Amino acid sequence: MNDLVMELDSHSGRHLYEQIYDHIRREIREGKLLHGEKLPSTRFLASYLQVSRSTVDLAYEQLLSEGYIESRPYKGFFVCKIEELYDLRVSRDSAEGCEDEADRHFLYDFSPNVVELGSFPFRTWKKITREILTDEKKELFALGNPQGDAELRATICHYLHTSRGVNCTPQQIVIGAGNDYLLMLLEKILGRERHIALENPTYHRAYRMFRSFDWQVETISMDESGMRADALYESRADLAYVMPSHQFPTGIVMPIGRRLELLRWAARAEDRYLIEDDYDSEFRYRGKPIPSLQGSDQTDCVIYIGTFSKAIAPAIRVSYMVLPGRLLGRYRSRCMFLSSTVSRIDQSVLNQFIRDGAFERHLNKMRKIYGSRHDRMLWACRKYIANGTVSGENGGLHLILHYQGERTEAELLARAAEKGIRLYGMADTYIGRLPENWQPTLILGYAGLQEQEIEAGIRLLSDCI
Repeated sequence: MNDLVMELDSHSGRHLYEQIYDHIRREIREGKLLHGEKLPSTRFLASYLQVSRSTVDLAYEQLLSEGYIESRPYKGFFVCKIEELYDLRVSRDSAEGCEDEADRHFLYDFSPNVVELGSFPFRTWKKITREILTDEKKELFALGNPQGDAELRATICHYLHTSRGVNCTPQQIVIGAGNDYLLMLLEKILGRERHIALENPTYHRAYRMFRSFDWQVETISMDESGMRADALYESRADLAYVMPSHQFPTGIVMPIGRRLELLRWAARAEDRYLIEDDYDSEFRYRGKPIPSLQGSDQTDCVIYIGTFSKAIAPAIRVSYMVLPGRLLGRYRSRCMFLSSTVSRIDQSVLNQFIRDGAFERHLNKMRKIYGSRHDRMLWACRKYIANGTVSGENGGLHLILHYQGERTEAELLARAAEKGIRLYGMADTYIGRLPENWQPTLILGYAGLQEQEIEAGIRLLSDCI
C-alpha cells in the first residue's frame, strides 16, 4: 500500500482518475511496483483516497487497456511483467547517484589498506604448494587442531620471539582466518559483560567489531605518546585495545614509559587485559624495530594479535593470537569445539615459507620497496605542499598530512575525487566529536602506488589544496 500513497489535487484541472492512473503507471515504470504485486481493490483504494469508486474504476480500466495491470477473476488486480518499459532515464540517474566509491576508477588511490601485490613471490609460493601436494599427505585433508597445526604454531612462536620480542609457547597461539575471526573468538573467551577502551582516533573496523559484541565501548583521548594512561584509569574499562608499535591512524610509537603505565593499569585488577594489535610492525625504515608490548609484560595480561596480510598479501588470510597463560583454560573450555578456519594446506605452505627463509627474504625486499616509496612520499609532500606538515613517518605503510587551507577536509576529499584522486580523511577515524581546533588531516597510503605515481598524485593534490 505504501507505493500507492499519493496526493490528489482537485484544483489542478486534471481529472482525479488521471492523477491515480499517472501515479500507478509511474510506480510501475520505475520498478517500485513489481511484477505480480497485487494492487488494492477498487473499493479499498476509493475509500483510502476518499473518492468515488467509479473514479478508481476508470484509472484501473485505463491501466488494463495499456497492459500495465491484469485482472484475475476472483483474485483482483496484479502488476504485469513489463521490465522493458522501465524508465531508463530514472534508473540511470538513480545508479549514478548511488555509485559505489570502490567501483570508481581513480588515477591515484592513496589507500592505507593496500599492499604491493606485484612483488608477491609467486614462483616460491607455487613451488612450495606443489611440493606439499605432491607428497600426498592425507592428514592435510583432515580437520586438524582447532588452534592451528602444531608445526605452524611453533614456527610463528620462534618468528615472534626473534623479530618482535614476544615471549610465548606454541600452546598459547591460536591461528585464525583474519583478525575479525580472532576478535570474535576473544569475545567467547572473555565473555559478554566487558567494558573496553579504545584510542581515539582508532581503527574503525575493530570499533565496529567490539560494538557488535554488545560490549560497552569507551574512547580514550591521545597525546603525543598514545593512549593517555590517566584517562584510562578514570574510565570504567577492564579491557584496552591499543596499537603501541605504530598506532593507526596517527602513526604514533608508544614510548616505554607509557607502555609501563598501561601494563600497571592492567595488573591492578584481577581480570584486566590489554589487547595489542601489532598490524604492520614488520615495516620500519629508520632505527631498530619497535619491540612488542607483550615482550614487556610480566603479569600475563597482554593479548597479542598479528597478521600476515600486510607482510605477504591480504588473500593470505592467516592471523594469530597469543593468549596469556591464564586464559588458556577458558579458551579450551569455551572454544575448542570450534574448528580452525584456515585450510591445513595453507597452513603447511605458510609454515614452509617462513621456515625455509623465504618469508624473511620477501620482507627484506618489501622493506626496500616500501622504504623508497615512503621517502618519495615524504619528499613530495614537503616539495609540493608548502602549507602542510607530515607526521607518522619512518614506519608502516602510510603518512599523515596536516594542511592549512580554505577547504574543509570533506571539501578537499570531494575536490580531489573530481581530479581523480582518492583520499582518506582523519576525521572519519574519530569516534564522536572532533577535537577542538581541529586541523584538516589526510591519511596518505603509499604501498599500492609506484614512486612516479606518488609524486604525480601529490603534485595534483597540491592544486586541490
